[in-house]
Amino acid sequence: MTEPIITRFSRLGTATVSDALDKLGLPGSLLGIAPLADAQHMVGRAFTVRYVSAQTPAGTVGDFIDQVMPGEVVVLDNDARVDCTVWGDILTAVAHHRGIAGTVIEGVCRDTHRALSINYPIFSRGRFMRTGKDRVEVAEERGPVTIGGVTVRQGDILLGDSDGVVAIPRESEERVLEIAESIDAREDSILAAALAGATIAEARARFGYHNLQRKDAE
Repeated sequence: MTEPIITRFSRLGTATVSDALDKLGLPGSLLGIAPLADAQHMVGRAFTVRYVSAQTPAGTVGDFIDQVMPGEVVVLDNDARVDCTVWGDILTAVAHHRGIAGTVIEGVCRDTHRALSINYPIFSRGRFMRTGKDRVEVAEERGPVTIGGVTVRQGDILLGDSDGVVAIPRESEERVLEIAESIDAREDSILAAALAGATIAEARARFGYHNLQRKDAE
């Protein structure tokens, strides 16, 4: 059963949540992490995995997928490497079959035809065909990772759409949601006023547009 807070975040865009994070002075917008395709949408709690360069003998790239719960987001920190992948065809097919919400990679993915054909959400730094086997190995599961300059912890909420991905820290998720929903409602009011004949300047002034994301402003 989906958590109510996940359902509420699913109705918001990353731009709105990013503004809410700005208002609270929190990092959360994952720089350089982009969707594999437009119109993808993803929300869920993070299952984190951190990679390091392979040792001698090389360790495994991981069988973590068996531990990821339906509705969670796989978050892979491959140290922003773009010379080898840590996600491909088999993982995409299994994740989709098991109802995993999507995958976020600090690095690249491969076998993208599969993800595109079944509309499985992947957000990464791009695509590249070379395997990570014998190049990288899993160092830690369920620990903190760094994605797009932001620390993501196990259980944080990840929201992704056509604009990218935001991470919402678990300890702040209720406050972020409250502010994001308020911003969303006020932006709807601005648009409605403008379409009803108000100038943009009038509509923005009436609903405090320039303060929506401003820290310590109402």
